[in-house]
Amino acid sequence: MNNGCNRWSIKNQLHLVLSATLIFVLCLCGFGTDSLASAATLSEIQQRGYINIAVKDNIRPLGFKDDKGNLQGLEIDLARKLAADLLGKAEAVKFVPVANSDRLAVVFNHQVDLAIARITATESRSRLVSFSVPYYFDSAALVTKDTSIQKLENLGQRKIAVLNYSSTIADVKYFIPKAELVSVNSYTEAREKIASGAVAAFAADISLLTGWVQEDPQYRILPIKLSAEPLSVAMAKGLQYDELRREVNEAIARYTVTGWLKERTNFWGLSDPN
Repeated sequence: MNNGCNRWSIKNQLHLVLSATLIFVLCLCGFGTDSLASAATLSEIQQRGYINIAVKDNIRPLGFKDDKGNLQGLEIDLARKLAADLLGKAEAVKFVPVANSDRLAVVFNHQVDLAIARITATESRSRLVSFSVPYYFDSAALVTKDTSIQKLENLGQRKIAVLNYSSTIADVKYFIPKAELVSVNSYTEAREKIASGAVAAFAADISLLTGWVQEDPQYRILPIKLSAEPLSVAMAKGLQYDELRREVNEAIARYTVTGWLKERTNFWGLSDPN
């Protein structure tokens, strides 16, 4: 029990330090995109007739461009659903693709109304932006193409690739303490190491690994979750945004109760691997 508590304590402290440092730098530098509109209150959004939402355009199946260049994915569906509820039409949304390093900055600096961009809600981040109730629970998992690997015990002392500085490192060390971790700088490098047999598996978030498997079916995700992390909509702090935050929260809660979120999650292949 103490080992588990220590593990989570260390992981939370790491999140705090990294998040605070990142946001401090971002806020000093600014996002530097003049085309982005300022965040608006709900009444201002309704008056202008559209909502600005920061999204990812390169993470299948959350937010990505299809063969025709159109944005697709679970988070894109959610953005359009919110636009339909808040403004009466799903097309009343302006998508602002952002890099991972800019996801919180555009909200904190009031450059978009919302960010639905694979953002994990954490205590440290909640000091800078407001988070909605979760629309999806992400989790760390393992992907492999070795058919002999069916459970964690099969990995034993084998090599597992992990992204440099990833919080997934702590998860793998906790659940597979005897595994040899191999640091990689990208998903491409991890794929190359699995293909060459240099590692037996790769540990990362299911939301990212799902897209990998969809593009290359020879890989499969082990049906074991190593963590649980809520993905939420990020919104600006401030009393003037209370009504918008309330409407977004109530809408997402409604999508959960009615089963709409579950249906879209299943549609995009993000259903529970268990």
